[in-house]
Parts: sequence; C-alpha cells; structure tokens
Amino acid sequence: MNDLPGYEITEVLGEVFGLTVRSRNVGSQLGASLKSLVGGELKGMTKMLADGRQHAQDRLMEEAGSKGADAVVAFRFDTSELGGTWTEICAYGTAVRARKRM
Repeated sequence: MNDLPGYEITEVLGEVFGLTVRSRNVGSQLGASLKSLVGGELKGMTKMLADGRQHAQDRLMEEAGSKGADAVVAFRFDTSELGGTWTEICAYGTAVRARKRM
C-alpha cells in the first residue's frame, strides 16, 4: 500500500531494502530441466524463491527498524536472474513513522 488507513505518516525516513542472492544446486537444476520437458510445478524452485522472499523481507524490516520506522509503505519485491544459476531477490519500500489518527 502507499498509505496506512487510519494512520498519518508523520515522517519519511527514506528508502529501505533487503537483498538476497540464491544459488540453485546442480541436482535442483537437473531436476528442473527434466521437469520442464513434461510440465508442472518445480517445487524445489518454488521453495527456494519463497524462502528467498522471506529472507529479503526480514532484511528490509531490520533496516527499517534500525532507522526507527513504524512501517514501510510502497513495499515491493523485485526478482532477477543472474548468470542463469543465481536468483537475486530484493524487497524494497519507504520507511516511515506514523501515528494513529484521532
């Protein structure tokens, strides 16, 4: 969200992000290659990406907390592939301080 319903943003603390780069193991790559021939979900890859997203989000929350933020607005994920075997996962947003509206 770009706002916080019921809250007023009192201070913008700036951009925060959490980043992780994940490597696929050889077995996972081979299994994914074979699975792509017949179709279906690549469960190992799905788990790797879900774990990576959580790790990136945890790092973002740590950075926001270190800046004294109460919340992060405009939160997003970005994922890209590096070199065919690495996946970069970035969580980013804007750290803010907020207070409940009266």
